[in-house]
Amino acid sequence: MFIATILVVVMAIPGLALFYGGLVRSKNMLSVLMQVFMVFAVVIVLWCVYGYSLAFTAGNAFIGSFDRALLTGIWDPAQGAFAYAATWSKGVVIPEFVFVAFQGTFAAITCALIVGAFAERARFAAVLAFVVLWFTFSYLPIAHMVWFWTGPDAITDAASAAAEGAKAGWLFQKGALDFAGGTVVHINAAIAGLVGAIMIGKRIGYGREAMAPHSLTMTMIGASLLWAGWFGFNAGSALEAGDIAALAFINTLLATAAATVSWVLGEWIFKGRPSMLGAASGAVAGLVAITPACGFVGPMGGLVIGLLAGIICLWGVNGLKRLIGADDSLDVFGVHGVGGILGALLTAVFAAPSLGGQGIFDYVANKASPDYSISGQLVTQLWAVGTTIVWSAVVSVVLYKLVDMVIGLRVPEEEEREGLDITSHGESAYHS
Repeated sequence: MFIATILVVVMAIPGLALFYGGLVRSKNMLSVLMQVFMVFAVVIVLWCVYGYSLAFTAGNAFIGSFDRALLTGIWDPAQGAFAYAATWSKGVVIPEFVFVAFQGTFAAITCALIVGAFAERARFAAVLAFVVLWFTFSYLPIAHMVWFWTGPDAITDAASAAAEGAKAGWLFQKGALDFAGGTVVHINAAIAGLVGAIMIGKRIGYGREAMAPHSLTMTMIGASLLWAGWFGFNAGSALEAGDIAALAFINTLLATAAATVSWVLGEWIFKGRPSMLGAASGAVAGLVAITPACGFVGPMGGLVIGLLAGIICLWGVNGLKRLIGADDSLDVFGVHGVGGILGALLTAVFAAPSLGGQGIFDYVANKASPDYSISGQLVTQLWAVGTTIVWSAVVSVVLYKLVDMVIGLRVPEEEEREGLDITSHGESAYHS
């Protein structure tokens, strides 16, 4: 879990920062690096102050309590003992501080994902203010709703299973499957990014001036670090080094490779040339789509999810983007939104034991449940996807409006033309 946590840090800084940074124009490179770096740092602080407590303690079905605020209670000086966190297996626990750190990296990278949607035109102060608010009012409730439960150890019979289940988050109680963050991370962030892109408005010259990525070398390095770090993200979500971690690991490798191949082939067919940008984008699309499914589906399910993600997300950043008409600078919605929705829904299909999946685990019987309905699980997944979309959209609209009124979301036109590196930070990424 230590290694998995470090890998998620590497995903964000430097991985996501370089992936995004390479995609913008050179005059905005440092601004993107700074936004990702600082958002990561700010959210980790907030996570340890109150975020972890609200996401992962018992409260109600929609939000936790302040029982672990300031991380109190994890060390008990009277007993001279540290607290432990439950895993997915009875009798297996990990130090709670490790779980705090691991989940904190998830919160931080989720918030950092958003900045790609309105890159090159947002005020730095506005970005930080929005992230603080959105983390509090969107990320924490969704994380609690989807992921919080008290663990399997207290479940011995149907009555105790019902009692423990009643303490869980709303979507967890419904049976939503999200192994590593299709709803909590990708859909949640993508909706916030899309709303931001629409409300902040298009970049000056968008559609008329060339806005090509300034360094696909950096983007390739970033995508590669994302792929490597994602093994910590997905396999680490098993919380223990066992069979399910291994399953998540192979799925993360295979689905990502498949999506890379299908995106590049699709681009080759429809645009006439295979591109490095397409390969990097395809890899990220595969990573996103397999995230909710990785510990539930078999490798061949993962293969199909990856192949579909490459093609469908290619449409997401081209056809769908034109239909929406927003200047989502770095295609946060086309990749993370479309890929997250696709992966969340296909989880219901390929988690079926008849298709090589793990099905649903019955903690009373301590074995996989013989009952699995693809259609029933698909309805549950639709509930999770729909709830995340609506929640994040409503919260985001309100918060962007609030930040715009107090700070102003967008830099002045002359600053945007000169570039945010100099005008916002007084630095340049490159010197001749």
